Order: sequence, then structure tokens, then C-alpha cells
Amino acid sequence: MKVIIGACALFHVLAVAMAKPTVDNQIANLERSNSKLLQYPTQFTQNIMPKMIHSHNDYWRDVPLLTALSFGVASVEADVSLINGTLYVGHENAALTPDRTLDSLYIQPLLQILKKQNPQNAFTAGSTTPNGVFDTASNIPLQVLIDIKTDGVEALPFILKAFQPLREAGYLTTFANGTLTTSAITVVGTGNSPLEQVKALSPRDYFFDAPLTQLTDPSLNTTWDPTLSPLASTDYAPAVGWSGIGNITDEQKANITKFVGDAHALGIKARFWDTPAWPVYARENVWRALLEGGADWLNADDLAAASAF
Repeated sequence: MKVIIGACALFHVLAVAMAKPTVDNQIANLERSNSKLLQYPTQFTQNIMPKMIHSHNDYWRDVPLLTALSFGVASVEADVSLINGTLYVGHENAALTPDRTLDSLYIQPLLQILKKQNPQNAFTAGSTTPNGVFDTASNIPLQVLIDIKTDGVEALPFILKAFQPLREAGYLTTFANGTLTTSAITVVGTGNSPLEQVKALSPRDYFFDAPLTQLTDPSLNTTWDPTLSPLASTDYAPAVGWSGIGNITDEQKANITKFVGDAHALGIKARFWDTPAWPVYARENVWRALLEGGADWLNADDLAAASAF
């Protein structure tokens, strides 16, 4: 009998303790109840802060696109090959599969995400500017780089057609009638993207990754500005060359600031790709030097490290 009474008393004490009206218990109770007070339409990327990080070869992630978004990465890259009328995603032909296409890895997931971020209801009636993928900063577009691996002139019409569902929904940043209208997705062509064909697009919702070290080169016969190239990029090694080990030279620092300055003077954002990845301390030294020199996008393969940098 005493044992039973003792057990009951202990249960009562535990029940009282569990019911203790602390904020942590209130949070736990609400979460267990699946309360509608904790749910809202655009919470797919709840509490994720967007960062100026570019997910180099994003399709290498265990889960393309979504992994990048989970770290707040605001730019992703897909290598695209046109083969028999289909746009496959992968670094080389040996890495291609029938299932991994531009549509399956990027277009359809983006459509689903943006549908969540742009609910159609009484509260959104009359809205004219779509929300982007980031709940905490819905005005920031996701940059999608399309690195064409096959013939660019041949592939471009297929790529433009592939983005039609996003275009129809009004989700693509577009230059038309002299006006640049930013939307949820900004598509930038790189690799074999054909400059002259991109320049000829009207309206234009596929932009061109400009050559960062040649923005002032008159031989290219191109007026660079954000309506053509919101981004300018270059290979880090020939442009700067510092390994991240030892001290960066004044000349190397000057190269960073010159190329970044050329881009910023035109209203274009700067990116250096193929930066040193190892040793880790050297990689971070290079990242620090680039950011201190004004580079806008941090090119990264290790998204966790870049987002925590």
C-alpha cells in the first residue's frame, strides 16, 4: 500500500512538474498540438537568412537546390548538356542520367517552392510582385546560373523553352521596353552561353555572365550593364593567383579591387570562381581577402563552411 501511495505521489509530482507554466513547456505543448498558430503559408524557408554565396556545381549536392536553400545560399549553378532535345544536368557525359534533367532538378522544384511562397488567397489579392524563395527576405531573387556544356547557340532555344513555366508565372527577372524588373528568379547564362544571341533577346530573361577581367576591353564591342549582365565572373588563379598561404601581395590585392571596381562602376556584381579549396585555413584566407576587396559572391563547394564563415 505504501509503495502504491508513494508511486502515486511521485506521479503527481511529475505531472505538476510537467505542467509547470514555463515558456519552454508552452512551446513544447504548442508544437505537440500541431497548432495552426504555428503555421503560415510561406514558412518553407522559415528563419533562413539569404547569403551572397554561390553553390558551385550545385547538382553535386546530395539534394540539389534544396541543400543550398537550407543554408541560405542565394545562387546555384547547373551544368547543362543538350542531347537529343533534352537538357541533362551533370559535369560531364559520364555523370548524366535520364532522370537528372534541368526540369526535374530545378524547374519543377522551383515552381513548387514559389507556389508555396505565393499563396493565392484574400490576403494576397492584388499583389503584383512575386515573393522569392526566402521567407525572411522575399524581395531577394535566387540567382540560377546555367553553364552550357554543349553548343550554346543550339542549346539556348531549348533552355528558354525549359524556363517557360516560370516565365508564365511571372517569376523571372526580365528586361523589356527599357525596364529591368526583378522577380523571384534571375537566370544567368555562363559556359558556352552565346553572347550575341543573349544580347538579341527581347524581352530578355536569360542574362549573360560577363568576363570580369575584360569589362573595359573595347574589342569585345559590348556595353556591359545589369540589363545584360547582372554578374561578372573570372577564374581566380590567373586574375589574382594568391594561394591563401603566406601573405597576399599588394599587386594581388590591387587586382581584386581593380576587377571588382570595374564591375561595380557598371552596376554589376563580381564573382571569382575556382578559388583554393584546401588547406581549409588557406581557403578561408582567400575568402576573407575577396570579401574585403569587395567581391559580391562567395563561390563555394562547402556550403556549410561558407554559410558559417
